[in-house]
Amino acid sequence: MSTPWKDTDDDGAPTATSYADERSATPGAPEWRRLSPRTLLVHCGWLGAPLGSLALTALATGGRITGGAWLTLAAIATAFAVVTAAGLIRWARTDFRVTGESLDVRSGLLTRRLRSVPLHRIRTVDLTASPLHRLLGVTVLRAGTAGSGEGGGELSLEALPVAEGERLRAELLARAATGAVAEDPVLARISWRWLRYAPLTFWVVGGVFVAGGSAYRALHEMGIEPWKLGFVRRAFEEFGNGMLWLTIPAALLVVIALGTVGAVVLYVENWWSYRLEWADAGTLRVQRGLLTTRSVTIERARLRGVVLREPLLLRSGGGATVRAVAGGLGNKEENRKRSGLLPPAPRREAVRVAGGALQSPFPDEELTERQHGRLIRHPRVALRRRRMRGLLFAVLPGSALLAGLGAAFTPVLLHAAWIYAVVTTPMVLWLARDAYRNLGHGIAGRYLVTRSGTFSRDTLALRREAVAAWTFTTSPFTRRAGLVTLTAAVAAGEEGYRIPDLAEGAAPGFAAAAAPGILDEFLTRPARNGGPAPVA
Repeated sequence: MSTPWKDTDDDGAPTATSYADERSATPGAPEWRRLSPRTLLVHCGWLGAPLGSLALTALATGGRITGGAWLTLAAIATAFAVVTAAGLIRWARTDFRVTGESLDVRSGLLTRRLRSVPLHRIRTVDLTASPLHRLLGVTVLRAGTAGSGEGGGELSLEALPVAEGERLRAELLARAATGAVAEDPVLARISWRWLRYAPLTFWVVGGVFVAGGSAYRALHEMGIEPWKLGFVRRAFEEFGNGMLWLTIPAALLVVIALGTVGAVVLYVENWWSYRLEWADAGTLRVQRGLLTTRSVTIERARLRGVVLREPLLLRSGGGATVRAVAGGLGNKEENRKRSGLLPPAPRREAVRVAGGALQSPFPDEELTERQHGRLIRHPRVALRRRRMRGLLFAVLPGSALLAGLGAAFTPVLLHAAWIYAVVTTPMVLWLARDAYRNLGHGIAGRYLVTRSGTFSRDTLALRREAVAAWTFTTSPFTRRAGLVTLTAAVAAGEEGYRIPDLAEGAAPGFAAAAAPGILDEFLTRPARNGGPAPVA
């Protein structure tokens, strides 16, 4: 038998073992269980897109199917046969079991693979069901372990019956349970009054153009030119012949109306039946979704902090969202999908939920050692930097481009250049002022707190012991201004959280106070009778 290899998590414990030859079952061990046979139907869900494209092509061409379409249909039939055969083999050769110590999954045809994850290393157990899964009565179970940031320590069981998936999740999380919750375990439920915050997102405008671009690409791939369709051509002709001072605002209103409807629909689909609760004293659980349901569990020991996020539009309406900073939620893309703790909601509710997730008051505004005062402000030179960057990267390029085109083609663009400069300059200065006012950092008990951003103002409360390393970043411009950017490396969430534009002399002392022990060997301590502050 060949030599096994082992994966280890961030604590150095083995999480998976693979063998070239299948290991024999231990007498008396739990029986191996199969996935649901309906997994074969799930694998055929990809047929919907190509068959739908063929149907639309037939409708657009009056029922005439070209030779290329027949070739596409033949390719789909061949792929269907291959995928079905592969799915049947995969289902027949994949099974799992839960022993008293581990979750074991066997898979593979020629090379058999056995992955064994100790139960005490499992950090999250999530259940996800797409509309197709729900139609077939099955769900997908994902068990994440410590050190599974890139998915290397994650086990996935496709297409389990819903009841069995629920039982298996409870079985896997039983080891993590540390007792009952003393108070009400439910932190938040959906309130449909929050729907008023749905339009206060980027998708109100951007989502319309994203959807339009996707539709154009799909039609183009089917051989249909949208610009040649009769109703599209007539609409553009009428738009061009109308009074632009009326048609342009009307078009913007249509875009905003469509975006608002789309944002509300997405909000309902994503957060239907939303519920945030402590499943037990050691497990935080988020359940949500209408068509695609998702149930995410986060072990309290892996919850490193929370982020109170306030995008510009949402902030103007008094709303905010909450995200968890936790390990074991997959790579960055998966982390964005699975870390949401609260949908767009009133800011007061967001602060309450953030404190409930931390199981301590969220350090909102009032900070420092005795919880008096406010966030430590950054040097005023940081405001000057933001003003200069806005003028150099937003006002100057646009004005210069319009002026250059005006000099080359038409004097009208010369007037557009100075109008653009007059309009954007105060806007840029206001945004720079807002970005500077949002800068702040401090220490509140066991949490490091930092706030920054204007298009999305983020307030991070991070457990100080979670900081694994510090990075000091400067450029020629920041060195001249006496500023430095600190980045806290964390084995969770985005894996790195920035504190931009601190005073150069204060940054080392703050980093040493926030996470003692990391910078000690690089610091020069002051003498007992006085001296300079710690410096790197």
